[in-house]
Amino acid sequence: MDLGITGKTALVLGASQGIGRAIADTLAQEGANVVLVARNAEALEAIAADIARKHGVTATPCPVDLSDPQAVAAFCTRVENEFKPDMLVNNAGGPPPSPSTGVSDEVWHNSTQMMLFSIVRVTEAALPAMKARGWGRIVAVGSSGIVQPIPNLSVSNTIRGAVAGFCKSLSAEVAADGITVNMILPGKIDTDRLSRLDSARAEREGKSVDAVRASAQADLPIKRYGRPEEFAKVAVFLLSDAAGYVTGQMTRVDGGLIRSI
Repeated sequence: MDLGITGKTALVLGASQGIGRAIADTLAQEGANVVLVARNAEALEAIAADIARKHGVTATPCPVDLSDPQAVAAFCTRVENEFKPDMLVNNAGGPPPSPSTGVSDEVWHNSTQMMLFSIVRVTEAALPAMKARGWGRIVAVGSSGIVQPIPNLSVSNTIRGAVAGFCKSLSAEVAADGITVNMILPGKIDTDRLSRLDSARAEREGKSVDAVRASAQADLPIKRYGRPEEFAKVAVFLLSDAAGYVTGQMTRVDGGLIRSI
């Protein structure tokens, strides 16, 4: 299937590791140029060089701290006037594990800035070029916690739920401009983030990390953690020309983790 994205430009947030990196690599494999965004400048430089070498596309590293409002504002200026992406992947890192109460103002403010406010502003900056072309694709990486709250991840459950509301609202507003807006909900994808969460759970429960991982995988209908590249292929389809009639949706890539319909 021709995805129709060869030569188009994708802006990928959180591109230095895990799901974000896998999406960037898969987009490049399909012929898209990529702008890679994360805090770690050194890591982005190396990843950009690797992607350009492997796939023969333009890969541009752009270090940005999404928890810094001033840095985000400066970045948005570049998005609107310089990068002008055809595709946008809104992928922000998750906050530390937490219950619903007793969380510091600093954690709430920093997490909301990084995971919600920055996503709103970057999306606003990307829209003018998409509207001018009459074509655009926006995909946000969410969490299964939006549908079924994950224990001890209350901050994440709360903020990602707000992002879901933003995406659904926006999808109706820009559909007539040829722009689709969708969200993908990962379950247990085998990334560094999941490893940290498993380690935190092991410490809380007094178990080994291996025991926690084995138990978690046994609870999944598919009996294993997902691979980042499996998630990335679904994301790239939703970012493609082939998915032009899919918008306002939340697609689960979770190995059957969520049991509800």
